Amino acid sequence: MTRRSATLAVAGALIVALVAVASMLHLPYVVYSPGPVEDTLGEWNGQQVIQIDGAETFPTDGVLDLTTVGVTSADADLDLLTALRAWIDPDRAVIPRELVYPEGTTAEQSRQQNAAMLANSQQNAEVAALRKLGYDVPEKVVVDAVVADAPADGVLEPGDIVVSVDGAPVATPEDVVDAVTAHQPGEAVSFVVDRDGRQLTESITTIAAEDDGRALVGFSPTLGFDLPVDITIGIDERIGGPSAGMIFAVAIYDTLTPGELLDGVHVAGTGEISPDGEVGPIGGIQQKIAAANHDGAALFLAPASNCDEAVGGNNGDMQVVPIETLDDAVSTIESFVAGDTDDLPACPA
Repeated sequence: MTRRSATLAVAGALIVALVAVASMLHLPYVVYSPGPVEDTLGEWNGQQVIQIDGAETFPTDGVLDLTTVGVTSADADLDLLTALRAWIDPDRAVIPRELVYPEGTTAEQSRQQNAAMLANSQQNAEVAALRKLGYDVPEKVVVDAVVADAPADGVLEPGDIVVSVDGAPVATPEDVVDAVTAHQPGEAVSFVVDRDGRQLTESITTIAAEDDGRALVGFSPTLGFDLPVDITIGIDERIGGPSAGMIFAVAIYDTLTPGELLDGVHVAGTGEISPDGEVGPIGGIQQKIAAANHDGAALFLAPASNCDEAVGGNNGDMQVVPIETLDDAVSTIESFVAGDTDDLPACPA
């Protein structure tokens, strides 16, 4: 073997060794990638994504995509080579793991949390769309979950409507928390709840919270709504999180209004939504913009509070417009479809 051949052989062996070491070195990061998109005006598993009973619906025309982010699973490790490939890919991002998965979070826990956030986003979207259409949507405080072996376990049930605490009517989840924590641990709290149309009065003795010693009974209240229209949103069960709320709301609004809001245009977007129609920030905005661009969308609706990140997204010829409310989303689509795009806002570079 010549000296040159020996040098090449040694160098090759070192490279192979370095690659092997890099592939085994696990990093405390995850990768964000453009995820699949889903047309909320289309079908999923042979059924319309938006199904409405109790109100007249109207034909729609166009594509209204919710966008998603692919992320390294909670039970998967990220190796150095994968991280480097993601780092040089403009459509992907390397994110500290603890920002996505708090320490100790399992893949199943993450799935459950994302499913719960998706369900909440769907409820908020339904309320926001109906309120924009002029419907009265009363609010109520509902038992969301009961802690196992806590004083409330076996007494209250998820879905119970909390009517009053210690004789005082409650309007928000915070009202319930304030009423319970006004007690000392060991004192009893009186609840009136509505369960399937029957009013029940229950007395529950408080215990001390482990972290701060405040009185608690062991259930989480949440805000619920009495919807005057029955709305079902069917979507791929692998999709989770709160960021599709705004797009769901637009899809519901379009389905319940005469005329075709999109008029054949391909629109995509993202954003949390509140019951009052406020659009909030989300994660992975650049990856969602890239996903929509790759899928051929002409317009992307982005939360205004994500503007700083959105300007770095790979949007190609797709117009990215920041919005703050459901009203903004609808009016932006109307202007875009009409060709009045010059005055649409843009995120500052």
